[in-house]
Amino acid sequence: MTEHLIVFVLLALASEILGTVGGFGSSLFFVPIAGYFMDFHSVLALTALFHLTSNVVKIVMFRKGFDKKLVVQVGIPALIFVILGAYLTKFMDTAVLEVALAVFLIALSLLFLIFKNLQVKPSTSNALGGGAVSGFLAGLLGTGGAIRGMTLAAYNLDKTTFIATSAVIDLGIDSGRSVSYFFNGYVDHEVLSMIPILMVVSLVGTFIGKKILDCVSERQFKSLVLGLVFITGVVTLWNVLADLYPIERTA
Repeated sequence: MTEHLIVFVLLALASEILGTVGGFGSSLFFVPIAGYFMDFHSVLALTALFHLTSNVVKIVMFRKGFDKKLVVQVGIPALIFVILGAYLTKFMDTAVLEVALAVFLIALSLLFLIFKNLQVKPSTSNALGGGAVSGFLAGLLGTGGAIRGMTLAAYNLDKTTFIATSAVIDLGIDSGRSVSYFFNGYVDHEVLSMIPILMVVSLVGTFIGKKILDCVSERQFKSLVLGLVFITGVVTLWNVLADLYPIERTA
């Protein structure tokens, strides 16, 4: 990791900027990118701890208000199911988890790119269900912010309230899975040594993302982000399958 530290930090910064502006959260990019530098279990732990600091920064920067009702309706089931998802990672092969992550990224990006106006109804059952699914995926695969974003989008929140509400919910999710990953044995010295660096990355990335949000349409930028998510998913899937089924070259 040390020899590639600068590249890793720059990619993490890009993930934070894109996640802030696109509204999906940085983990959509950070998880597959970090997978190039460390094992998947370490990636899960690092992502959770990285997001803890990232969400605190977002709450401070977008502190004009959040929707308390949605925090409860989406946040409580998310917290319960993120612990379940994180616990299950102990029993699953990391290759299976990486393939699942890649397929999820590809399917999610195509869904939003094809159905640009896709929305869920603003109901209590959808809020509870969206929270549960986003939490479970966050615990199992390291990312579930897109599902949470789609759930919150149904309520037509302004950009500031949307980001602040999502960050408060995500803070609970990341706290829950961080504890679970710690007891799973995923939090080691290498993971902890990266946290101070990623704290700075989250601060700078969120600040830049906020400035971009002030200048461009979130809807326009989201299409770019989704395209990048699709490419990331395809590359991740290709690399995982190449490792599982290496092509033998004949002389």
